[in-house]
Amino acid sequence: MELNNRIALAKTALMGTSIGDAFGDSFFGKEDLINECIAHRQIPPTKWEFTDDTIMTLAVFEELEMDGQINQDRLIHKFCTNHDKDINRGYGATVRRVLREISEGGDWKTIANNAFDGQGSMGNGAAMRVCPIGAYYFDDFKKVKELAISSATVTHTNNEAIAGAVAIAIATSITTKLRIENFMISPLKFIETVLAEVPDSDTRAKIKKSITLPYTYHIETVRQILGNGSQMTAQDTVPFVIWCVAHNLTSFVDALWKAVSIKGDRDTICAMVGGITAMYAPNKIPKEWLLSVENFEKSIFRSS
Repeated sequence: MELNNRIALAKTALMGTSIGDAFGDSFFGKEDLINECIAHRQIPPTKWEFTDDTIMTLAVFEELEMDGQINQDRLIHKFCTNHDKDINRGYGATVRRVLREISEGGDWKTIANNAFDGQGSMGNGAAMRVCPIGAYYFDDFKKVKELAISSATVTHTNNEAIAGAVAIAIATSITTKLRIENFMISPLKFIETVLAEVPDSDTRAKIKKSITLPYTYHIETVRQILGNGSQMTAQDTVPFVIWCVAHNLTSFVDALWKAVSIKGDRDTICAMVGGITAMYAPNKIPKEWLLSVENFEKSIFRSS
């Protein structure tokens, strides 16, 4: 496939991520109001601004745009620079500290490895930013895994975070490939295909457990089994995302409404779901959402 087409695919994944991110971030507020909005599929009043999820995804996209690779030193520099441009974009306390220490001259490899008493971060931040990688290299799972791991380990070295990043990137590759080949698979086959590429981990075990969950289960039951990102870890976030996507491959809208209904870390969950499902049916993304979301091309975070 020509380079420009790969970049276009990666940009679609970025767009889906940004819409999902801004959509999900709209649903923080008074619980009663949020529940009512979800029940009636009404988006609360919102500026449609994206969060750190999209900002970091944009940096990953720009790496692919430059040479189809992930230069870790360059990527972490972009993370730090973009963080400082606007610190009020939903960055968690841990990533704030890590980026600040690196900006002050610290070695990112040492800082990432030393996080959480040497265990490395198992947060969901590594998974939230990899959809463009899966779209760009949709026809090469080996390359997808290589770059997903490379993009993850600049901040997240724990095996759970790495497994989560691989799972989301592979899921995006699958939906991209399905669209290009004009093909469809069952939720079971989708999840099994993801599982075949994910390293052994708690994250993988919970993704496997999702196979047994009917889509008709009450969302609270699903939350208790798969998590909803409240713990901000990969194993508490990615399994639900894969399950949600598997059952909504053809509908970007239905996928996001299902994603936000579990609440929890809703901007990050919706960012992942949006980035993956946008690849199968980008023409079904509501025009109003496309026009309303903050334009990453014109944002201060876009490299010239």
